[in-house]
Amino acid sequence: MKLIDTHAHIYLEEFKEDINEVIDRSKEGGIEKIYLPNIDHASIDKMMELEHKFPEYCEVMMGLHPCSVKQDFEKELYLVEDWLNKRKFIGIGEIGTDLYWDKTYWKQQQEAFKIQLDFAKQYKIPAIIHCRDSIDETIKIVTERKTEDLTGIFHCFTGTVEQAQQIFDLGFYIGVGGVSTFKNGGMDKTLPEMDINKIVLETDSPYLAPVPYRGKRNEPSYVKLVAQRVADIMKLDITEVSNITTINALKIFQQE
Repeated sequence: MKLIDTHAHIYLEEFKEDINEVIDRSKEGGIEKIYLPNIDHASIDKMMELEHKFPEYCEVMMGLHPCSVKQDFEKELYLVEDWLNKRKFIGIGEIGTDLYWDKTYWKQQQEAFKIQLDFAKQYKIPAIIHCRDSIDETIKIVTERKTEDLTGIFHCFTGTVEQAQQIFDLGFYIGVGGVSTFKNGGMDKTLPEMDINKIVLETDSPYLAPVPYRGKRNEPSYVKLVAQRVADIMKLDITEVSNITTINALKIFQQE
């Protein structure tokens, strides 16, 4: 059984004391790769250190998280672009919009998102998209920027079947994580209507740990619990879910 955690922030302080053990558990659990999306300038060095420490296992992206977009977001984007010109990254992320935490810089969020979608097209790598409480607005922006070479993942999807279909129609995939295991997460109603060939698995570590670890620190080894939940909801075998979602991830990130 093969698994990939397509979205984890294991370079954060929550993993400072036991990152080696976290990686060991991940490997023992059958996770073949962990993809690390960036947050902002403050997370780059720690993220790169993990890539250096665990080469070809921890794979890194470059981008500016919407919750880090402020009045001077252009400075952050200059740094993102500078890094993109220096070396290869597997994706542009984590980018997108967020209307849950703070609406102060909504206009700037949208502008930063559009610019980074253009980075994804320019460098021909996938866009990894955050859209908390802003999924319709985010779909609209992606639709406006869509070209043949723009693809990626709407991470931490919790939307409707109709929204999922819009995402699939755009040539994007959906990231399913710990919310799928929550009693009132709603994924038990939407997942049966989805195509397993358009889904990838993620943890969003250290956030949104799946049941029975809800409320505790999440980690990549728990992606197996997500795979089991998806299998149960979609009435598929866990090995089939694991293998198909792994193939999907490798396809999106051009690592087939």
